[in-house]
Amino acid sequence: MRICFVCTGNICRSPMAEHVMRERLAEAGLEGLVGVDSAGTGSWHEGDPADERAVRVLREAGYDSEHVARQFQPEWLRGLDLVIALDRGHERVLRRLARTPEEAAKIRLLRSFDPDSRFDDLDVPDPYYGDEAGFEEVLRLCEAGCDGLLAEVRTRVG
Repeated sequence: MRICFVCTGNICRSPMAEHVMRERLAEAGLEGLVGVDSAGTGSWHEGDPADERAVRVLREAGYDSEHVARQFQPEWLRGLDLVIALDRGHERVLRRLARTPEEAAKIRLLRSFDPDSRFDDLDVPDPYYGDEAGFEEVLRLCEAGCDGLLAEVRTRVG
């Protein structure tokens, strides 16, 4: 199984979700069955490391933070099982890239996996222009979404 998390520049939200999900999979003994990575809808930060605030928040919470940003490529939709958008704007971009209904069906919002989220509030907010508290909130939302996503993964991989 292959999962890709997608945000705007691939330096804040999507790498945070990627690292949280990798940890959840390792804890569940599923890391060898599920590949996880991330990408951005644009190329602005391609080749850059994760934002230093994201790295700090991840490390303080005990997660890995190794990362190099890249841009999502439409042809990746064929080989992925799930493409997890971090907000509705990313979801719209990804749905425009989908060439078939099967590809479009792979695209989901991360917070849709969190049973405590509300239908009208499924975006993980962009912390880039804020302070470290915004990154801490993103981590909290990623953890909640990844907990629910792990349950979905378990059903798919048996």
